[in-house]
Amino acid sequence: MEVTLKDYKTSEKSWWCPGCGDFGVLAAMQKALVNLNIAPHEVAIVAGIGCSGKIGNYINSYNIHVVHGRTLPSALGVKMANRDLLVIAAGGDGDGFAIGMNHFIHAVRRNINVKYIVMDNHIYGLTKGQNSPTSDAGQRVKATPHGNVESPVRPLSLALSAGATFVAQGFSSNQAQLARLIEDAIRHPGFAFVNTLSPCVTYNKINTYDFYKQTLTNLDEDPDYRPDNRGAAIAKVLEKEELVTGLIYRDPSSVPYESAMPGFGKAPLAGRDIALAASDFEELLEHYR
Repeated sequence: MEVTLKDYKTSEKSWWCPGCGDFGVLAAMQKALVNLNIAPHEVAIVAGIGCSGKIGNYINSYNIHVVHGRTLPSALGVKMANRDLLVIAAGGDGDGFAIGMNHFIHAVRRNINVKYIVMDNHIYGLTKGQNSPTSDAGQRVKATPHGNVESPVRPLSLALSAGATFVAQGFSSNQAQLARLIEDAIRHPGFAFVNTLSPCVTYNKINTYDFYKQTLTNLDEDPDYRPDNRGAAIAKVLEKEELVTGLIYRDPSSVPYESAMPGFGKAPLAGRDIALAASDFEELLEHYR
C-alpha cells in the first residue's frame, strides 16, 4: 500500500500560534513517514507537555500524551512492549531538558530504538514566556526582568558526551533538510536524537527565524565534515555554539538495546502469550509459603 500525506492528516484544528515553528516540525514528520512509506498503524507518537505536546493529535497514528518530563520513559516502555512499532517521542526543551533531563541521559546511554524529536524554542511558551533550560544567559522575560542568570543546557553537546549514537539538528524553516534528518533518524538502529530549532513567535523575540537564518551553519554544505567522528562532532558544536544544522554524528556500529539484550526475542511482547500456567503459579507461590 502506498502511503500519502492524507493518511497522516487528522481533523483536529491546531491551536498553535500563527507562525509557530512547530507547524514546520509537524509537516517534516509527516513527510518523512510518507517518504519511507510507513503505514499509520505502524507508528506510535509519545508526546510530552507544552505547546509541542499537541503534535500527536495532528498525526494520524497511535498517540499517547504523557505527563510532564515522562515522554522518554513512556516511549521506551512502548518500544520494549512492541518492537515492531516505530516509536517517536516528541516534546519541547522544557519537557525534555528540565524535569525530563535524567530520562534523556539514560535513554541515550541505553540506545533503545526510539526516535526523539525535540522542538526547541528556548522558552516556556505554554505558560506564557518564562525562561526554559535552553534560554540564553541574559535573556529578559517577565519572570527574569533583569536577565536570565543561568547558563543554558546545550542539547547537542550533552547528547554527544552521554554517548548518543545519532545526533542531528534541524531548523523548522528548512523543510527539506528536516524531513531528511527525520528519515535518517528512523533508519538508524538505535536511539536517534533530532533537536529542532523551532521559533516561538509570541514570547521569544531573540531566537527568531531571522536570527537563525543569519547565524546557522549548515553542515550538509561542508564537504570536509564527517559525521562519523564523535570527537570532531563535539569540537564542531562547541566551535559554533550549537548553531549548526544537519547530521552531526552517527555511529555506524550502533546496536540497539533490544537487539543486545540477552533472551529478548524478536517477536514483540505485545504479541506473545504471557499467561502463567496455574501449575507454574502454584510452584512459584510455594517459595513464599
